[in-house]
Amino acid sequence: MTSRIGCRDLRVGVRGRDLLHVERLDVAAGAALAVLGPNGAGKSTLLRALGHLGGLRRTGEVRLDGRPATTRDLRTAVAAVLQRPILRRGTVAANAAAGLRLRGVRRDEAARRAAPWLAALGVAHLADRDAHTLSGGEAQRVALARALAVAPRVLLLDEPFTGLDASTRTDLLADLRAALDGLDTATVLVTHDRHEARALAGETALLIAGRIRQLGPTEEVLDRPADADCARLVGRTNLLPPAVTGRPELLAARPEHCRALLAAPGPDALAVPGEVRRIVPLGGGTRVDVDTAVGTLACLGPGADGLRPGSAVVVALAEADARPVTAAGARR
Repeated sequence: MTSRIGCRDLRVGVRGRDLLHVERLDVAAGAALAVLGPNGAGKSTLLRALGHLGGLRRTGEVRLDGRPATTRDLRTAVAAVLQRPILRRGTVAANAAAGLRLRGVRRDEAARRAAPWLAALGVAHLADRDAHTLSGGEAQRVALARALAVAPRVLLLDEPFTGLDASTRTDLLADLRAALDGLDTATVLVTHDRHEARALAGETALLIAGRIRQLGPTEEVLDRPADADCARLVGRTNLLPPAVTGRPELLAARPEHCRALLAAPGPDALAVPGEVRRIVPLGGGTRVDVDTAVGTLACLGPGADGLRPGSAVVVALAEADARPVTAAGARR
């Protein structure tokens, strides 16, 4: 399948130092790629470089439909939605149609073409409302409707769910996924949240220190991280070296797969002895941090019956829940 948006040897630097270097990236028409990374990894820089947004010093090549793209090409092909939606004065309907108006579409035609996207994003009932009276979630829905109304060939999303409460975020994720289904738009979502990546993207790239460390189908990337840095990024924050497991490889596990037990687990479980450092109730569960010979391991479960700081425990997990990884930054 031909790449809709991509790059070759794309670099963004400052004072002779690379902030970002992506050797190759391709997103097909109708596909969605999530770019997952910690703060400062270069995620937003990558998005801006792909869209020729802002005054970045970049080298290399951005490609559109398999050919080198100019800023003018990208200006007509790309729509972007940022963390904080920027809405103009006027009604919700006028804001949704604003992108079409900027492309020279007549007012009545722009309104007609934008209206279905307001409906798809669940804000059609707000069409006559002053846009500056909207909540954060409502404003983001209008910004998404405005972007989709221009029928972009490429949609760039820069952490569009940041700052939304859990319920609003979940509803917007579902509505956006439904809106994108069936379109031939290539979508690039920048996020720090693996759940957003799983909800929206068929492929995920893990960006660490300006480089793509791992790229592949989302479920595979999230479940089988390439190295220790990738493991931490996708929530496998407990790292278990061979010295404590007896296994030949470094293993990574999620806290929710680990339990702090007062008694030794069964013979089929991995077990690391330690001492409870702290117990933190988290509403829907309880986190137990355990100091061990390999550092502090986190356990997340429904409760901590019988445990207290200083308790001698064993951190236990099923071997099937651990994933082998290479050391941080090493090539597999």
